[in-house]
Amino acid sequence: MLFEHAKIMKALAAVGEIVGRKKLQKMIYIAKKMKFPFYEKFDFHFYGPYSEELTLRIEELCNVGFLQEMKEKKGGYYQYRYALTEAGEQFLTHYHLDMPDLDVCLRSLNEQSARFLELVSTILYFEDLSKDEVKEKVFTLKSKQRYTEEEVEEAYRYIEQLREQAYIKS
Repeated sequence: MLFEHAKIMKALAAVGEIVGRKKLQKMIYIAKKMKFPFYEKFDFHFYGPYSEELTLRIEELCNVGFLQEMKEKKGGYYQYRYALTEAGEQFLTHYHLDMPDLDVCLRSLNEQSARFLELVSTILYFEDLSKDEVKEKVFTLKSKQRYTEEEVEEAYRYIEQLREQAYIKS
């Protein structure tokens, strides 16, 4: 039952801390698209791929004391920081999770901005379309983000880099 929860905990253990709910959602989604075994269902929402299941699992992990959610005021909004608690680290020792190279992938993702991960995850969500169709989706659905052609190309390069890392080390 808690196996899927343990995977999320392992993801947080790999990076130490994730700043932002949106960033956490995008990191797990992108890791899933890189063939890591995350099974939460994602739908497309305002900020790109979003999983209600993931949100609920995070809440449950916070409620049982395995994750710490720190809420801080940032200008006109609140930002959330997530980290594994000592109890969470102890709990995680009871699970053998065979996810080689997850740490490398997640550390790379955690170094990126939430805005960039929103772009990457949006591209991955529509990856079955042609590149031109994906760009059209990005520029239409994400018009408020004002992504440039160069940023889209950078996101495609980053996706390729992630895939190469996943396949070389697997």
